[in-house]
Amino acid sequence: MGVRVERVMGTVVSIDVRDPDPGDPSIARAIEAAVAWFHEVDARFSPFRATSEVRRLDRGDLAIDDVHPDLRHVLRACEDLRQATGGAFDARGHDPGGHLDPSGFVKGWAVDEAVDLLVGAGARSFAVNAGGDVVVRGEAGPGRAWRVGVRDPAAADRIAAVLEVTDRAVATSGLYERGSHVRDPRTGRVPGAYSSITVVGPTLGLADAWATAALALGPDGPALVAAQDGLGVLALDAHGVATWSDLVGALLR
Repeated sequence: MGVRVERVMGTVVSIDVRDPDPGDPSIARAIEAAVAWFHEVDARFSPFRATSEVRRLDRGDLAIDDVHPDLRHVLRACEDLRQATGGAFDARGHDPGGHLDPSGFVKGWAVDEAVDLLVGAGARSFAVNAGGDVVVRGEAGPGRAWRVGVRDPAAADRIAAVLEVTDRAVATSGLYERGSHVRDPRTGRVPGAYSSITVVGPTLGLADAWATAALALGPDGPALVAAQDGLGVLALDAHGVATWSDLVGALLR
């Protein structure tokens, strides 16, 4: 079957199934359903589409009771994360204009839902990669964990670290792709303590949101992530110096 690649949600998403029979019709249908799901998420949640429910809700064209249940679910999850991070993750606070933008959770959550589709179809060994944020299940090959590279913030063609992971999610938030797109919602300032934060966790929605929060928090970010049950963190400062929690240390290669 090979790797299914789709440009959607403002990035490139790939689905790489390594099961003994990846051509199984049920798995093939689940892959296509996952791709369709990503486009549905893009249409509903994009902060860049004037017709998306997120934009319409933000403008006041829709009431919260009138939006899709998925949007209400995401907003509740974002509020839970805002409280858990002490305001460092905020579906409004990362945008300089204060507009509603739950993207820091949505992409990972969408991948988690797609993973459930694949598992439900019988897939056991696969990776779903959304712009470098990854969920893996099973093995990359017999006896081989999946190897996830963390890019060097100073150079897109260099890898700063490699993690060997199984049945986990890995997300990175950095200042290198879109400059100052990450802001501390509490102060409005662009953080400067770290160039990138990588979080390993059970789901990509959580890992992605906590990576964003930790980057915004600055010096206190990695310790707060490491204190969360099931989460690990790798932090790279402006000089490329890496620090990591025990959970991540066990995965470094």
